Amino acid sequence: MQKENKVCNITPADRVGSVQEYYFSKKLKEVAEMNAAGKNVISLGVGSPDLPPSEQTIETLCEHAHNANEHGYQPYVGIPELRKGFADWYKTWYGVELDPKTEIQPLIGSKEGILHISLAFLNPGDGVLVPNPGYPTYSSVSKLVQANLIPYELKEELGWQPDFEALEKSDLSNVKLMWVNYPNMPTGANASMELFEKLVAFGRKHGIIICNDNPYSFILNEHPLSILSVPGAKDICIEMNSMSKAHNMPGWRMAMLASNTQFVQWILKVKSNIDSGQFKPMQHAAVEALKAPKEWYDNMNRTYRSRRDLAGQIMHAIGCTYDENQVGMFLWGKIPAEAEGSEALANKVLYEANVFITPGFIFGSCGERYIRISLCCKNEALQEALNRIKQLEINK
Repeated sequence: MQKENKVCNITPADRVGSVQEYYFSKKLKEVAEMNAAGKNVISLGVGSPDLPPSEQTIETLCEHAHNANEHGYQPYVGIPELRKGFADWYKTWYGVELDPKTEIQPLIGSKEGILHISLAFLNPGDGVLVPNPGYPTYSSVSKLVQANLIPYELKEELGWQPDFEALEKSDLSNVKLMWVNYPNMPTGANASMELFEKLVAFGRKHGIIICNDNPYSFILNEHPLSILSVPGAKDICIEMNSMSKAHNMPGWRMAMLASNTQFVQWILKVKSNIDSGQFKPMQHAAVEALKAPKEWYDNMNRTYRSRRDLAGQIMHAIGCTYDENQVGMFLWGKIPAEAEGSEALANKVLYEANVFITPGFIFGSCGERYIRISLCCKNEALQEALNRIKQLEINK
């Protein structure tokens, strides 16, 4: 007879109690159970591109994977070709000069960069400004490193930009770092040089590191911008960028950060004690992907534009309003005034129409009256989602 396993009287570290399991981690389990029961849920939740990388990217991966000498451990700083590839990409598209040897650090996805940056700069109790609404990982990682979480509100009437006047009136004496994300997720607000100049000036004035998370600048956006294009920005800013969205490589976990040499070195100290370098054939393939011409981005955006049109129709069917000028791979919409809340509305759509959309509350209290639709879904599925939702009586 097999013995019953009993958990020893062990408690986890306090930091485990400071965070919850990621919303999508929990909800996608529920969606999987619904699908197993034959519900055929259409997922418009997660922003995981369903389009493939370029043919040249995949061919380069396969070619290098056949080389017997490319399967060993790789440098923590990435191969020189990859760092140069990122530097050339920044010069071509953002007009930013970066030293590939000292000002670029490849990352295993920019999500890990949030942790490495936080560990490198934040002591327990240090203040960190996080956007509300904003990517939940900024808050959860700040809690894990025991920083003092200071949310700052982004409001629709201010174009989803920081209220600098309100920030200046707050106590910033212990603030070490500020997370920003433009083009913005979840709101779709675009970046601008004026905004970036204000952020750099704010960081310089108060000695606050400005970290811009910048994975969406090529999606439905004619003019990609980097905060590092502001003169002197590298002195106080760090920018992360990712190949997940612009190059359809989310599962590859290929990303980077750029800043001044000292900041990069401090982050490398942390990173080199946590992981090892990335698979070399993937690094070579990423170099090839970074050479994509304008036609690559244009073709991808034609697909997203047609999907955006359908997502807009879904928003209207749910009774939501939205800003036509949004960029990025999501559509952010304000729910009807009579709706109970974003979670209740999203659950109604899920359980009655078998369509999964993201409730805005997961991005913070300022997202409570909004929902988000991912464009990472083929037109046929979006049309089917629209047909299903049209059968609902949403506000009853």
